[in-house]
Amino acid sequence: MSSLSQTRTESRTPLGLQLDDSVLEPLFVALTLAGIVAGALLERVAAPTGIVLAVHGATYVFGGWYALRAIVAALRERTIEVDLLMVLAALGAAYVGAWTEGAILLFLFSLSNVLQHYAMARTERAISSLLELRPDTVTVRRDNTLVEVPLEEVAVGALIALRPGDRVPLDGVIVRGRGNFDESALTGESMPVQKAEGAQVLAGTLNQSAALDVQVTKPASESTLARIITMVSEAQARKARTQSFLDRAEQYYALGVIGAVALFILLVPLFSGSAFGDTFYRGMVLLTVASPCALVISVPAALLSAIANAARHGVLFKGGAHLEELSRVKVIAFDKTGTLTYGHPEVTDVLPQPGVSEHELLETLARAELQSEHPIARAILSYADAKRIAPVEPETFSAITGMGVRASWDNCETLVGSPRLFQDGGLSLPSALQAEVDRLHGEGRATVLIVRRGERWLGVATVMDRARPDAAERIRELRAAGIERIVMLTGDNQAVAEALGRQLGIDEVHAELLPEDKLRIVEQFGRTYGPTAMVGDGVNDAPALAAATIGIAMGAAGTDAALETADVVLMADDLSAIAYAVKLSRRTQRIVWQNIAFAMAVVVVLVISTLTIGVPLPLGVVGHEGSTILVVLNGLRLLRNA
Repeated sequence: MSSLSQTRTESRTPLGLQLDDSVLEPLFVALTLAGIVAGALLERVAAPTGIVLAVHGATYVFGGWYALRAIVAALRERTIEVDLLMVLAALGAAYVGAWTEGAILLFLFSLSNVLQHYAMARTERAISSLLELRPDTVTVRRDNTLVEVPLEEVAVGALIALRPGDRVPLDGVIVRGRGNFDESALTGESMPVQKAEGAQVLAGTLNQSAALDVQVTKPASESTLARIITMVSEAQARKARTQSFLDRAEQYYALGVIGAVALFILLVPLFSGSAFGDTFYRGMVLLTVASPCALVISVPAALLSAIANAARHGVLFKGGAHLEELSRVKVIAFDKTGTLTYGHPEVTDVLPQPGVSEHELLETLARAELQSEHPIARAILSYADAKRIAPVEPETFSAITGMGVRASWDNCETLVGSPRLFQDGGLSLPSALQAEVDRLHGEGRATVLIVRRGERWLGVATVMDRARPDAAERIRELRAAGIERIVMLTGDNQAVAEALGRQLGIDEVHAELLPEDKLRIVEQFGRTYGPTAMVGDGVNDAPALAAATIGIAMGAAGTDAALETADVVLMADDLSAIAYAVKLSRRTQRIVWQNIAFAMAVVVVLVISTLTIGVPLPLGVVGHEGSTILVVLNGLRLLRNA
């Protein structure tokens, strides 16, 4: 209903008092009910006409105050609100002497508005609860003393002291200490994350376990939390196509109803000979039951509830239009790195030759790579550290670009690298070792490292960007949610990509792509299959994300580019959120169309009943306002988990 979209502010009452609408509107409803009872009693005891009319007049003022305010505001914008139909019907009832029935109409109409505002406030609270994650003051460390400073006055570079149980007030980097952080308020991920010096922390997350110092990297207005709050608030204002259509149609519909009722009142007595008073009364009932209040509120009630639900689970829709579009998607294209995989290399296999232990192979490998800055070397050293191997620096070290490393200690040279390193050095791999290398390449291992120490072939190790352990299961969930085709796009080599595609059950794999290639393929999917979603990291996939019907940025907590680029932002680095978003969008559309069908059916039944058998005004009001409340409550079901 129109009044639902208006900001709840302080209002000046007919008596000149200034109170908040959330207090004043229920008070007016109570006064309207009291006026109805008082008016009926005065009529029963045959009180003087002037007193009775004064009571009825006051009842109309209290019952119609908010509707009248909405009408005036709309007329100033040269639009018509459906509230006008209710007020005209109540005034018409008063004109034919049915003051009590008109007052009942205004009472039920106002009560319906209050109940809707109360229900919709649950959605608003789900969003505004994000504001509670921001403290008003911050404990800043200055010259070894702690000072309480207002949040907005903290500058970038300031040092913040966090105690266990403190909310992180601003985005920053840990400079002293380590601790566990609950990030569920932003990401929806329930497991705490351990962070040490150099790690980024986000405003709104909870420091659970330790005292530490954080250096501020962004001002309050630019923190991840502030931008999420802004984004969700803007999302509530962006309307889906269905809602926009209903808003536009509301104007013409209201004018059409007023014109049709006017013709009904003028022509029916002329051609049927019925009494003007009876026809006028029935016209007022028509004004009431034909009002599209339930239809108008049916869409935003569902969309706002779904957006709030998604935000609580770390899924940010940048508007109801994107929620609606996601429900139509049949194809999802995934960028491989950072979505289906972790996005950083890891050791996946350590395979020693006969007579060589795994510990010896790994210790030799780690020592040879110790002085390398390559990401593959960091993956090897991380793996060795997990195995409690602490390598000693080699005596000499050199990197051979694109092929591997050469290191020596104890007067013995160690080579670690790809088969090309040994081919260029004139060394032939033993047949058994060559077969092992060929097998690993065939299985899609991206990087196979051969280790040779002196004259001994020690074995091989593989390093690759490992698939997420739940990726295959999440892809099955997407199929169950109605996604018909799942595609992987990657700049990686074809063999690695195809091996991963087979492992995860992906329908189509496109490899060795540049950003412009991904853009071209996504556009082609749109032409071939219809609405297409693209899942990426929001940075190097920006062209494809923009070209897709829906761009989904995954793992975007703290990533500026992801927050700006995509239509849907998944704050957690969690594939399950994609299936959750798809299921929620489709559930939302089902509820939207349930609401629309129900609201239209109620209007049709009430209008036909009024024209044929006749419906008393109070009964018409109950049917009309009851349907409005029911569609709101049905929409609020989306606040629950999908």
